[in-house]
Amino acid sequence: MKTGLVLEGGAMRGIYTAGVLDVFLEQGIHFDGVIGVSAGALHGCSFVSGQKGRSLRYFQKYRNDKHFMSWWSFLHTGEVVGKQFCYHDIPERLDPFDYEAFAKSDTAFYVTCTNVETGRAEYIKITDMLSQIDAMRASASMPYVSRIVDYKGMKLLDGGCADSIPVEAFKKMGYDRLVVVLTREAGFVKKPENVKMAELRYHKYPEFVHTLQNRHVVYNHSLEVLKKMEKAGETFVIQPDKKLDISRMESNVEVIRQTYDLGGKDARIRMKALKAWMEQ
Repeated sequence: MKTGLVLEGGAMRGIYTAGVLDVFLEQGIHFDGVIGVSAGALHGCSFVSGQKGRSLRYFQKYRNDKHFMSWWSFLHTGEVVGKQFCYHDIPERLDPFDYEAFAKSDTAFYVTCTNVETGRAEYIKITDMLSQIDAMRASASMPYVSRIVDYKGMKLLDGGCADSIPVEAFKKMGYDRLVVVLTREAGFVKKPENVKMAELRYHKYPEFVHTLQNRHVVYNHSLEVLKKMEKAGETFVIQPDKKLDISRMESNVEVIRQTYDLGGKDARIRMKALKAWMEQ
């Protein structure tokens, strides 16, 4: 029986997940596989490489650098998140990612992206973080404020567009039991997005427009599936009990720290139950 970890995205809400993952590292919690979506992928890779505290550290240090995430970056590069700074300068030099530890880990790691030509999710296994960094970048490239990423013949954007909570996909990959970290609060129901905006921005990609227009349907279906799996004892869910008080592009480092701490607190509260569930 294989146990997998599923990490929802949510832009800056993902720092909640980073807090959860650091407690997992502290407690020695191990998974056979991890699948991350958008921000979930960005924090999940540091979990696989065993770098406790890395996500919070570089967020606190670089969040307010205009090259990290800003409208300045968007106006100058077409990317609200700086490609060179976030995906090369930080992991390769400023706050080094442990590429060797990641490669040696026995935990399989996948990222979820959305193929804009087909409108479908792509689940990409990452074995070499350095050479496959564009798959990571694609997973977290939010629509409307990011350029489409070309990766191995595919045109990709944020995985959350097609599959925000890939529990069904991961189960089909052979992960029988799933721990799921959500960044939306219990009881959350996703509402429809702006249909016209999708049609105007992505008119060359009608399948992707359809995906964006139906994103709320797919998301809410995933929540229903998750509830059934949880009742059947197939999943263990950690999520906030109320809406996270953090914006998608939060720049207040104190708010970022508080959200990270909340994730850690929730993980510790659920730790005894989680360990009992994993030992069944």
